[in-house]
Amino acid sequence: MKAEFVVSSGKPDSFPKDRLPEIAFLGRSNVGKSSLINALTGRKGLAFTSSTPGRTQTINFYRIDGGMYFVDLPGYGYARVPAKFAGQWKVLIEEYLRKRDTLQLSCLILDARRGWMEHDLDLKRWLEHYGRPYLVVATKTDKLNQSELEHGLRAIREEGVEPMPFSAANGRGVREIWQAITTTLQPR
Repeated sequence: MKAEFVVSSGKPDSFPKDRLPEIAFLGRSNVGKSSLINALTGRKGLAFTSSTPGRTQTINFYRIDGGMYFVDLPGYGYARVPAKFAGQWKVLIEEYLRKRDTLQLSCLILDARRGWMEHDLDLKRWLEHYGRPYLVVATKTDKLNQSELEHGLRAIREEGVEPMPFSAANGRGVREIWQAITTTLQPR
């Protein structure tokens, strides 16, 4: 698979203009968005990962096999950044999600250990309100034993969605997430 970084954008006028379909990755800071992108592409260092929340401060576009983009959006929640920057991220993210007609699917990423938090539920409601298709991915499943994982997934299901379990450590869920992406992108 060919995967390449294209642009890091803080303004809509610098988003790619080639009209390729886009898959957005959304979630709290430090939930594993970049690790998910790296696992899906098979490229460890493609998307920058950090243990410090809030490192992704722009919208990052990665061209995948010349036919689509993976789009890494800034995380929300407990990132240690000034309120002014957090507010700018919110405007940028909403602008992207609301107006980007090449956006085909949003991957709403939750930490399987934490489940839904208020920001996640707000984003879920927002995506539903605007009719944006989304997939819920439960990350960090390798950090839970089987009983804890079942409990975490059951709590996520209480919001009427079926989460896709994922682990960057062992690759669990990569094939299933790719199948969901491929199904979304196939012409009807």
